[in-house]
Amino acid sequence: MSNEFGFSIKSLRFDENYTPAENTRLTTNFANLARGESRQQNLRSTLNMINNRFNALANWDNPKGDRYSVELDIISVELNIDAARSDNALPIIEILQTTIVDHQTNQRIDGVTGNNFSSYVRDYDFSVRLLEHNKGKDSFSVPEQFGELHGNLFQAFVGSPTYKECFKKPPVICISVSTTKTYQQTENVHPILGVEYRQDDDSLTDEYFNKMGLKVRYFMPPGSVAPLAFYHTGDLLNDYSNLELISTISTMDTFQKIYRPEVYNANSVAGKSYQASLKQQDHSLTRIVYDREERSQLAIEQGKFVEESFIKPYQNLLEQWSANWSANR
Repeated sequence: MSNEFGFSIKSLRFDENYTPAENTRLTTNFANLARGESRQQNLRSTLNMINNRFNALANWDNPKGDRYSVELDIISVELNIDAARSDNALPIIEILQTTIVDHQTNQRIDGVTGNNFSSYVRDYDFSVRLLEHNKGKDSFSVPEQFGELHGNLFQAFVGSPTYKECFKKPPVICISVSTTKTYQQTENVHPILGVEYRQDDDSLTDEYFNKMGLKVRYFMPPGSVAPLAFYHTGDLLNDYSNLELISTISTMDTFQKIYRPEVYNANSVAGKSYQASLKQQDHSLTRIVYDREERSQLAIEQGKFVEESFIKPYQNLLEQWSANWSANR
């Protein structure tokens, strides 16, 4: 059963000429930035912010702050229910690959795979299944086996020959911290990742990513105003080079300033005890147009879409595969 699923990868450059592919998950933040009258200016400004942030962090042997630039490729992962066929492929995951261009040495350096993370099945889990499970209930709870199918699909992909042929290292996913948890600053300071924060009570997102085989550490990089959550396997601090880590920080710190300016473009820096809030009024807006409300609405629509086109038609097969995969890993 575990050999019946296969994965394929498509890559699309994210630059100022980026146009979402036809099967792109519309809630993905890339697609949101690339629509409307401001699309090209949005994309150009985003890339400039990423490059400026990268050079600010990679400031050694970089007196003019222009030694590096970052290229971004959107990696779309398709699942083949029958690995021997390619006509039934379903898009399930989008991640981001960074490539560092050193203009001083004319080198192209692999950055981190992962960074942003978009998933149709996660839309279904959070925007359909979780909401329906709690509808009309007085207290919040999580459905049985919540996130297990999604986690197994992700781990199967990362462990697949398809992933290993394309990428040298495991992925690192970098997202915003939870607004429901309090994070405490520690004495641990990394030269690139910055000050480490910790919290004792895992969020639902932490638990969800844990089922994907990922653990989490929280760091506030130099020049940032709030900690970021870094989901990873292995040793985050030693498995990746300084430039690799900077590629993730510069990319995702920029996106978070656009997506969540209340947190990541706030006018004050997180203190020793910190809880993020989307109601924070003392923040600055970027000049990049981003429709957060539309994104939330689309998440529900696409969650229902994946329920009808993927979960229900293949439910028995998916449940058997997931149980078998868990038992044999």
